[in-house]
Formats: sequence, structure tokens, C-alpha cells
Amino acid sequence: MKIVGLITEYNPFHNGHQYHIQAAKEVTGADLAVVIMSGDYVQRGTSAIMPKRLRAEMALKCGAAAVFELPVCYATGSAELFAFGAVSFLDQLGIVDSLCFGSECSDLEGLEKVADILLEEPEEYQNHLRDCLKQGMSFPSAREDALAAYMKTEDYSFLLHDPNNILGIEYLKALKKRNSRIRPYTIRRKGSHYHDQDLKSPFGSASAIRSLLAYSGSALSGVSSAHTFENTSFVNILGELEEQVPYSCLELLKDYHRVKYPIYQNDFSLILKYKLLNKRPDTLPRYMDVSKELAGRICGQLNNYFNYKQFCELLKTREVTQTRINRALLHIMLGIKKSAVEEYLEQGPHFYARLLGFRRDSEKLISAIAKKSPLPLLTRPYDDEGLEPAGRKMLTHDILASNLYTSVVTDKYKTAFENEYNQGILKI
Repeated sequence: MKIVGLITEYNPFHNGHQYHIQAAKEVTGADLAVVIMSGDYVQRGTSAIMPKRLRAEMALKCGAAAVFELPVCYATGSAELFAFGAVSFLDQLGIVDSLCFGSECSDLEGLEKVADILLEEPEEYQNHLRDCLKQGMSFPSAREDALAAYMKTEDYSFLLHDPNNILGIEYLKALKKRNSRIRPYTIRRKGSHYHDQDLKSPFGSASAIRSLLAYSGSALSGVSSAHTFENTSFVNILGELEEQVPYSCLELLKDYHRVKYPIYQNDFSLILKYKLLNKRPDTLPRYMDVSKELAGRICGQLNNYFNYKQFCELLKTREVTQTRINRALLHIMLGIKKSAVEEYLEQGPHFYARLLGFRRDSEKLISAIAKKSPLPLLTRPYDDEGLEPAGRKMLTHDILASNLYTSVVTDKYKTAFENEYNQGILKI
């Protein structure tokens, strides 16, 4: 039984994701695809548009054999931390033979060359990077310029223009760091660019689909999407989505609209403000992605806080990207501290495998993981008796983050609260 691992967010699930599952099995010769997915919060530093179990159900119905949750400290980290956390998990499962990721370039050799340089960080490259940062460039721009200067005629720095290429490079770095036996593959991303807001059938971007779904709930959220759609009724919006998402997903979108989704960054506005009002400039740098300079700016601008999204935009500078600001504020809200992540990386990086769901025809996969993986397979959160202290700490944090998200969902849509401790696993 050959297994391919997929690192995902599915925010939300669409045709491109179904294609990825199918193509990954084809190019790797795998029998089954195992998914490690972000939970209720995603790598760009925001909440997911819909709960993790709803997104996991979509993946299972569209061909994934099993879906595991990536711990929130990794799911909301930088591209490097996100990739290392996800790759490490697949490695520690003990049954994954290959990793297949989508990229804009589909050039594995080029991505490997860039990954080698960024992993080794030769002195000449480091000097260029320092010079660029001193000029006030953001880190992503400085890294790209430094890479171009170092590679000279054989310049692959253009690969850093696109988000999926960047993640692919980080996956390759993580595999090399761990000296993993997992073999990497990449396939070309189909359809729209990652940030495109136009729905190009049948492979629109998750960003465009989020905008459409946000428009469907704009009367509740008080915010409008970045894209204006002609039709306002949800029936018409479902019609727009018919060519963008698999039918089984469309049914779930219909059933749970304004019951479990859409969820926006601004739905957490009061929670974040409460957290910030209890912090000082000297305590904020304890949290992931928060520098001393950013801590001072947060406290200095707090009187101008109106909502979550507006405050993120207010804090943005030329040196600090919007995504970095998003992640910093999310880490403050969720209480994710640098010391805790350092502890996890040193002692883990993983302590358990949190199963969200699996297909009934893939039960042999779950049995194989239980036998071969050093990670205990958690089907319910309270099964933590065998975990070491760092593992219990990580699990407690994951549960708290999920319960916070669920609280926002249930308060917004006036539904019954479902505690994470009582949630079972999906079986499709």
C-alpha cells in the first residue's frame, strides 16, 4: 500500500483541490492520499471561512482517505514553520511514501536549487540579505533580491514571486532538514492564480470563492467582499459555484450556509480588542511574530481600533507585510507564545495524530498508522493520558483555539455550542 501525503487548508474546498488529490495519486502511483489540514485558523493569519470538520468532510467525499489536523501553532505560522510542522507530521506518521504539492512552476529541479541555498544560507547570500533589510525592504522582498544577487546568471529568484512556489520550497527545505525518506513531487496549479478574484471555470481560486461566499453573508458581517457580484441571492451564488466546487461540496455549502459559515476576521474583533487591552508593550513580544517595534505600534494605535481587519491594515508598514501583521495579532488572540513553540520544536515537533475523519473503505490505513507511527492516534481530545507534558500543553491549546472558533460560530448563528471535547471523528 503506497501512500501520498497532501498538505492543505481547503479554505474552502474546490475543484482544484479535487484535481490535486486525483493527480497526486496518479503521478506518485499511490493507492491512498492522506491529508494534513489546517484547523479553524489558516496560514495567512486569519480564521478559516468555515469550520475544520465541514472542510474535512468535503475532502473525504472527494477522495481523501483520511484527514488529520495540523496543530494551530504550525497552521498559523510563517511559511517556513507551517511547512516544517506539516512535513514533520507526515514523516512521523510512518506510512507516507511521497509528498505531492501544487506549484505555479511545476519545476521540481528549480525549487530544489532554491531550497538548497535557503537552507544552507551561504555567507555571500547572507551578506546580500542583510544589506537589503538595512535598506528597509520587507523580508520576502529582501530574500528575493539576495537570492538573485547570489545566483547571478542561474537566477531562480523569480520562483519566489508566487505563494505556492514559496510553500513548495519550504516543504523541500523541511524534508532535507529531517533527512526524510518521503519523496517529493510537484504538479502545476491549474486555473486561476492564488490571489485572482475572478471565477475562471472550472478552476477558480479559493480567494475568489471566499469573496463570493463573503458576499453571500455580507448582510450579517457588515463587511463587503473585495469583488462585486451582480446577483445577491444565495441561490444565484450557488449557481455561480456549480462549476467551481464538486457537487458533494455544493450540497454541504447549501446545508450549512448561515448555520456554520461564513466566518470572517471581523467576527473576532471584540475578542482581539479584549486581549490587546490586557497587554503591555513589554509583554507582547512574547507572542509569535510580534517584534518590539510592532508591539509598540500596537499599543500606540490601540485607541484607533475599530475592528480586527481595520486594525491589521492600520498597523501595516513598508517593512512588515499584511500577512505578518495578521499572524501576529492572531497569535496574541490565541495566546501562542514563542517559548511554547520552541518547546514543541525541541521535544516533538509532534506528540499526537489528531484524526478529523476517514473513509470507511480506508480503515486499513488507520490500522497501519496505529501500528507504525510513534504518534498516538487521537480520535477524541480527552484521550491524552499517555501524552508527555509538552504534548498535553499543545493539545490543550488546540482545543481552546477550536472552542473559541466554535463560540464565534454559535454566537453568530444562534446555534447550540458543541464543545471540542465532545466531537467525534467523521466516517464517510
